[in-house]
Amino acid sequence: MDPALPYFVAITTLAVVLQMVILGALYFSIRKSTEKMTRTVDDMHRQVTPILSRLQILLDDVQPRISSMVANANEVTEIARGQAYKVDRVFTEAVDRLRVQVIRADQMLTGFLESMEETGVELKRNVWEPVRQASAMIRGVKAGLEFFRSGGSGARRESGERPRTGTEDELFI
Repeated sequence: MDPALPYFVAITTLAVVLQMVILGALYFSIRKSTEKMTRTVDDMHRQVTPILSRLQILLDDVQPRISSMVANANEVTEIARGQAYKVDRVFTEAVDRLRVQVIRADQMLTGFLESMEETGVELKRNVWEPVRQASAMIRGVKAGLEFFRSGGSGARRESGERPRTGTEDELFI
């Protein structure tokens, strides 16, 4: 046997024992960490479980209300849309009626103005023409009378003067 063999066996044994001590320490350290982790998880579980159950109860309680609110909002939207259609229809009908009334008023006013124009033309033709003719006749008679009054001579005309009558001044406006 080799004289170094017992030293080798002793060193190997020491290495194995040291390895076993390290593995034992590692085992106990991991076990301790696992227990701590388990306790922490259990504590967290105890704290979170009531919160989650309350949250679940709250969600179960609120969910029908939210569904009801959404349904009500949908119904309000449908009603508002229907009312908007009705209002649009009423305004459209009102505008159409107003348009018809404006057209009728325009036609009536146009007819009235045409009647007034025709009346003016008739008045001018039937009243003013005879008045003008009568006025011309009166002027002619006055000129004739003036002519006879002045003696019928053309003396004034020879001198270049034109006989002036008061009626000419009155007629000049």
